[in-house]
Amino acid sequence: MAGSIIASPAPYHIIAYGTLVGTSFFHTFVNSPIIFKTAERPVFSAIQSNTFPVYFGLQAALPAILALTFPGSSLLATPSGISTLFHESNRWGSLVPIASMFVSAALNLLVLLPASKKVMKLRQGQAKRDGKQYYEEGPHSDEMRALSKRFGVLHGISSLLNVGVLVGAVAYGFTLGARL
Repeated sequence: MAGSIIASPAPYHIIAYGTLVGTSFFHTFVNSPIIFKTAERPVFSAIQSNTFPVYFGLQAALPAILALTFPGSSLLATPSGISTLFHESNRWGSLVPIASMFVSAALNLLVLLPASKKVMKLRQGQAKRDGKQYYEEGPHSDEMRALSKRFGVLHGISSLLNVGVLVGAVAYGFTLGARL
């Protein structure tokens, strides 16, 4: 009997869901704000630039695991797995949140993260030319202001996508909870 639960996708679905919600909540509302408030700006940037690839990678991989381990229904005679996720009855409560989480995280990982790193590198070069870091007081060159503005836009979009993953996870949690 114990072997059957190990072979079942159900525990892996629950573990993936819990990891996704916990990681997203902790990083967004606990970890990042604490580090921002306590670390100097260069340290904060170094921590975030090393954390984000792993974080966004998890945020993309875990919805994929949710899709692959999507629970079926013995009552409806539907098997577990991605084919059941695409069934019309699962479209709004399951498919849309899971797909939204995956797409949001993939955009952060594959588009916004590389673009942000590029702007950060350009901003470091501009700081050397200006003799002043972007976060220091006082007037900044037009180039530095433009780079900081571009970084702010990228960061804002990334933050919205990150919150989108969390909202999608919470929304899916209600669907998942209704199935228990």
